[in-house]
Amino acid sequence: MNLQKYENPSDNPLLIDDDAFTTRFEKMKVKVVGSATEASKAVAIKVADLIRHRQKENKTVVLGLATGSTPIQVYNELIRLHKEEGLSLKNVITFNLDEYFSLHPEHNQSYHHFMWERLFRHVDILPENIHIPKGDIPLEEVGNFCQEYENQIREAGGIDIQLLGIGRTGHIGFNEPGSAMNSKTRLVTLDRLTRIDTSDSFNGEENVPKYAVTMGVGTIMSARQIYLMAWGEGKASIIKQAVEEPITDTIPTSFFQNHPHTTIILDKSAAAELTRFKTPWLVGTCKWNDRLIRKAVLWLCIKVGKPLLKLTERDYNDNGMSDLITEHGPFSKINIDVFNDLQHTITGWPGGKPGVDDSTRPERALPYPKKVVLFSPHPDDDVISMGGTFARLVQQHHQVHVVYQTSGSIAVSDDDALRYLDFVRNYEDIYNLGELGAEDIYKQTAEYYRTKNKESIDPRELLSIKAAIRRGEARASCRYIGLPEENIHFMNLPFYESGTVKKNPASEADINITMEFLRNIKPHQIYAAGDLSDPHGTHRVCIDIILEALHRMKDDEWMKDCRVWLYRGAWQEWELDKVDMAVPLSPEEVEIKRNAIFRHQSQKDGAMFMGSDKREFWQRAEERNRNTAKLYDKFGMAEYEAIEVFVRYNIV
Repeated sequence: MNLQKYENPSDNPLLIDDDAFTTRFEKMKVKVVGSATEASKAVAIKVADLIRHRQKENKTVVLGLATGSTPIQVYNELIRLHKEEGLSLKNVITFNLDEYFSLHPEHNQSYHHFMWERLFRHVDILPENIHIPKGDIPLEEVGNFCQEYENQIREAGGIDIQLLGIGRTGHIGFNEPGSAMNSKTRLVTLDRLTRIDTSDSFNGEENVPKYAVTMGVGTIMSARQIYLMAWGEGKASIIKQAVEEPITDTIPTSFFQNHPHTTIILDKSAAAELTRFKTPWLVGTCKWNDRLIRKAVLWLCIKVGKPLLKLTERDYNDNGMSDLITEHGPFSKINIDVFNDLQHTITGWPGGKPGVDDSTRPERALPYPKKVVLFSPHPDDDVISMGGTFARLVQQHHQVHVVYQTSGSIAVSDDDALRYLDFVRNYEDIYNLGELGAEDIYKQTAEYYRTKNKESIDPRELLSIKAAIRRGEARASCRYIGLPEENIHFMNLPFYESGTVKKNPASEADINITMEFLRNIKPHQIYAAGDLSDPHGTHRVCIDIILEALHRMKDDEWMKDCRVWLYRGAWQEWELDKVDMAVPLSPEEVEIKRNAIFRHQSQKDGAMFMGSDKREFWQRAEERNRNTAKLYDKFGMAEYEAIEVFVRYNIV
């Protein structure tokens, strides 16, 4: 099912026109849309329209296709158009961008396998019209194969529409930094960052192929129309460099500045670093509101290196912000208003402080104590992301319920599973508990792990063992914080339980489980991971499920007295212009948070899914929280050891 995507009201859209003046920093045509789903459907319609037009002329269409997560929704929409609206792909010829060298076509991480699973087997395209680079040919044959691939593209009449994503290094296909603009199809060595980004799919960087066969930049540039798509904050920085900065071979995507018919299609998150969104006051007239004023003034503080109350009128005028003074000045009033606005986000009482005036506090004083639900996508996100606030809520006697949405089983290594089974069999031996059969289970598991193929999916029994390890660690962490055992809940949402990194789509079952739980508790506060930068997508699916459930229940009586607070995961922090509540942590509370994270032993010392940042989660969390405190200090607020921040989500 497709979940409805909801905008975060605290992330106010910038109300500026998409005209030549506001986009003057952009050297390519850029279209920004509300969501990846909306954009993908628009691209699929463009493709379908050309297919139908050529069918009327009895001509073929040549498509250049990409793999990865970016084009999946385009392929889903083409499948829907085929099945529900009769779109035929019999006149379509396809050429894929790339393939890992050394992988057999049937390998479950090959792009051949990807394309057949994601598109080809669901439509009526003719198999002889499908062209995908081969990864399993002898090295000495690669040169001839690549030349023949170029010949086939030329003989088909050239590529009409090329679909592209973009890697974090700015690569297109597998054209890594340093690729020449006139490069052709060839064998390339993969950049280490590219290999790190795909390491989770291969169960470790050491298993990722070092080489790939890819179309060249010149081959791609020969396409008549190019649609390059990017979704999410993780792509925002490289998009800005490719679109707004000079052409360079260190960012191959920048070459498309010279292509006359390239369109960059972004969701709002991927567009966030573009000048017209990040600093719109530099490109045109803004429709100022309180949150945009805070964003602009905090940016000015960083740019000139001053705290809020030391900004001068000249600082505003010299940095393109004279309009703000004209509309909302004088400058001294703006300084004080933003200072008070930011200061009022700070509270040591995240559940609200009873018996005080709460008119300028982020959370209301009553009711007290509050019923609080803390959603955690994995069994450690609660303490990694808001462990200090979690402990504070418990210490201040609120009725906190922690809900682990998924089991986290795939993040437990085989070695950890064996270590726990070894403990059980030794425990059995010591206490003569022969009926458990732990010795046999251990031997069978050890043999399975010794001989299993890297592509294998663990049997359900072994995934249950790994899930039990995560549950035990989560309980230990909650006990350390002081949460009663009966307030720890494990949802095991069905979408996650696929046994692989690739998850099932969210379903009605996931939403109904969430709704039933919330209606049983009827909380006054909900905390959830609003982290869309999660490289594995679990956080994104989990928050979509929660928001869908909340919007379906918005007319429930208890919802009228419920506030939703969003935290971020291990990858990124909220920008301060978006923050609605900031909870300061003392050095002792930072240590409490660290010790709570340490209870998750299977995720220490090199967890399985660390992304490109190899530091442990507690190190990332502490640096992030300390950096947030330093920013508040720079703006002229009180100096704290660390700060956890939250954005309020309004159910409307």
